Amino acid sequence: MELWFSLGLLAVALLGLGIWALYARARRKRRAALFAQAFPDAWIEILERNVPLYNALPEPLKRQLRGHINIFLAEKKFIGCAGLEVTDEVRVTVAAGACVLMLNRKARYYPGLSTIFVYPEAYVAEGARATGGGGVLIQEQARAGESWQHGPIVLSWDGVRRGAADVRDGHNVVLHEFAHQLDQADGEADGAPDLGARSRYVSWARVLGREYEKLVARARRGRGSTLDRYGATNPAEFFAVLTETFFEKPKKLKRKHPELYEEAKGFYRLDPLEWG
Repeated sequence: MELWFSLGLLAVALLGLGIWALYARARRKRRAALFAQAFPDAWIEILERNVPLYNALPEPLKRQLRGHINIFLAEKKFIGCAGLEVTDEVRVTVAAGACVLMLNRKARYYPGLSTIFVYPEAYVAEGARATGGGGVLIQEQARAGESWQHGPIVLSWDGVRRGAADVRDGHNVVLHEFAHQLDQADGEADGAPDLGARSRYVSWARVLGREYEKLVARARRGRGSTLDRYGATNPAEFFAVLTETFFEKPKKLKRKHPELYEEAKGFYRLDPLEWG
């Protein structure tokens, strides 16, 4: 009886693996077709108008980005909140920021994410703040975006447009929230995304840990930094702020924090300084 039971479990497991292999093969085929699909001229106009970072990219990366956007928009659902109409402008602008983070990397298209909620402007949500002595204060906060592990991303359209419009201010809510998605993909929001080779974690922890502590110290003294002081909140926010700074203020980041720049360049497999 035990033998038959074990054989039955094995058969079910093999069947499951076979079904998964068929699904994965079909998904690769579907994504390849979407990647090669023509990109509407109207969408290119949106990118050129709303995403200055797109205009800075060399042509091979522009083509790669457009292919990723095709797949992203086919797989993710956008829901407008508080009366916002989700137009192609909203979808393409958000998708561009999300897909910039996949350039030159193995694109997984944020598997834990299925839905993106978009408000017309900053929205109010409850947040927790430590009060000292173990107390926690729950209060309402105005937000431009947030990312939930194994859940949705929430954005404000006003924040998206402002963040994308100035490609040198170091603030981009889409890059920030999708960096959180990369960080959370391994099950932990700890500022250490999937780095691939195990050896890379040693350098990552050393450099980012040291730079995080420096930012915390500067924030406590009220001193400014290349990195927004919001990155001193915790290591997860530090990685998200680093991502914004890497893409939007690469020259200053490289000059002031060269090792940090090299870690970000190694992870994203891009060098924004080459884009002019």
